[in-house]
Amino acid sequence: MSDNRGFGFESSNYYAMADPHNSRTDFVRFSLDQGVLRFGQFKVKSGRISPYFFNAGLFDSGVSVGKLAGFYAQALVQSGIEFDMLFGPAYKGIPLATATAVALSSHPVMAHRDIPFAFNRKEAKDHGEGGVLVGAPLRGRVVIIDDVITAGTSVRESVQIIRAAGAQPAAVLIALDRMERAGADDSLSPHSAVQDVANTYGIPVVSIASLSDIMTLLENDPQFTEHREAVAAYRDKYGVA
Repeated sequence: MSDNRGFGFESSNYYAMADPHNSRTDFVRFSLDQGVLRFGQFKVKSGRISPYFFNAGLFDSGVSVGKLAGFYAQALVQSGIEFDMLFGPAYKGIPLATATAVALSSHPVMAHRDIPFAFNRKEAKDHGEGGVLVGAPLRGRVVIIDDVITAGTSVRESVQIIRAAGAQPAAVLIALDRMERAGADDSLSPHSAVQDVANTYGIPVVSIASLSDIMTLLENDPQFTEHREAVAAYRDKYGVA
């Protein structure tokens, strides 16, 4: 693109003030406070019994979504990735992209730039403007925003939509990277779903936090000590470095 909406952030003063580690652990605590992150025994989509569960759908109020969007914006800014707009895959990505665009527009590093965003419909609209896309035209470098990556289906569909429009997928931005390998216990994949997406499409995947940040909390906060052993064992069995 020839306009001035390509954003890359290399301000040494900003990075001197920002502490990515604190931002990541702050997000873990925020998720716990909101009941989005819980410890116990949970059967997850893969059929495994996980000692923790993350459900971003429980960010369900104006205040919580506003703060979540601030974490997304901060993670994207700190990544230094250059981008022109945001894309939210239906359905969870729609409010995430919308709220993050708002948060970015007021972020001090963004200098009040207006961030375009778009999202898709699950089914094409056959009246009015028609089509499957809503929002700004897909142009330039596009960041895909979602909550987590499990099988990578929504990323694959998003990449196809973005490329079909003549735009370029620049990155995927998610809330939590579980750092977990897929497959049966006797035939685990060598990579996590996040690593597979990065390798398949040649784009970075940025997360607000990861399993490593959850472990940091468990190792340093006595309040959660009782869950440390179970989460560590799960990570040792299914995790990636």
